Amino acid sequence: MSDAFTVLWTHDTCRALRKAGRAGERPPVAFSGVHSSLPAWTGARAGDEVYALHVNRREVFVVSRMRVIDMERRDCCGAAPATWEDAAYPGHGDWSMLGAGGCSATAVHVDATPVRFDVPLPGELLARLTWRNRRGQTRGLKHLVDGRLESSVSLQGFYRLTPEAAGGLAEVVGSSLRRSPANMARDGLSTPAISASRPA
Repeated sequence: MSDAFTVLWTHDTCRALRKAGRAGERPPVAFSGVHSSLPAWTGARAGDEVYALHVNRREVFVVSRMRVIDMERRDCCGAAPATWEDAAYPGHGDWSMLGAGGCSATAVHVDATPVRFDVPLPGELLARLTWRNRRGQTRGLKHLVDGRLESSVSLQGFYRLTPEAAGGLAEVVGSSLRRSPANMARDGLSTPAISASRPA
């Protein structure tokens, strides 16, 4: 049975994604590391789902849902660096902002939904989100006030969701895909504006 996890994408990461024009594109890869700025995807296996979250103005957004394919270096990654000055994953230069240069970064190949910055998690769902550790202990979000997140500290890392929480996130993402900009345009509906000047 597959598991689901969350990982927090920082302001810098999301700014870089916007600047590079990656919104609407599907990342083929993400990166796991050993430093707190690039948490290790500990426990994730092929078939597991990882929800990339971002906090902006006290709202939590799902930027992409990634299904893990493998965690091996493949031909698509490009040549391994010969010196410290060489790019770690030249084949994934378009997505290097996801952590290619992180401490001991390793590539995680994924099947992902398009990058978006307009899929907020409702406050009532945030209140019900729970994660579980290897001992089976669960915890919820800290610093949640009136459905808004005052501090992202409890999201910083790579954490396994409880099945109930994973189901709630899957429902939000599924709904957003049905109401994606492409589908809304097909149906003749207007799409929500995404301000380019909005801080990441």
